[in-house]
Amino acid sequence: MSRRGNCWDNAVAESFFSTLRVELVYETAWTTRHQVRAEVFEYLEVFYNGQRRHSSLGYLSPIDFEQHRRQEKLAA
Repeated sequence: MSRRGNCWDNAVAESFFSTLRVELVYETAWTTRHQVRAEVFEYLEVFYNGQRRHSSLGYLSPIDFEQHRRQEKLAA
């Protein structure tokens, strides 16, 4: 665990919430909390965790990365 006062304490969470705001929140206007929950859930489960390309995965989506890894294992 990080110590208090460490500037890297929340870097991962802050980066994620910044991305969430830019890609979803600033572009959408909701009227109910139910709409917000549904949209955020869809963003996380469908787009962010499934389709969005990640630099740490060689700019592949998580789904593509997993398929690539399976093919490498089968070929070996």
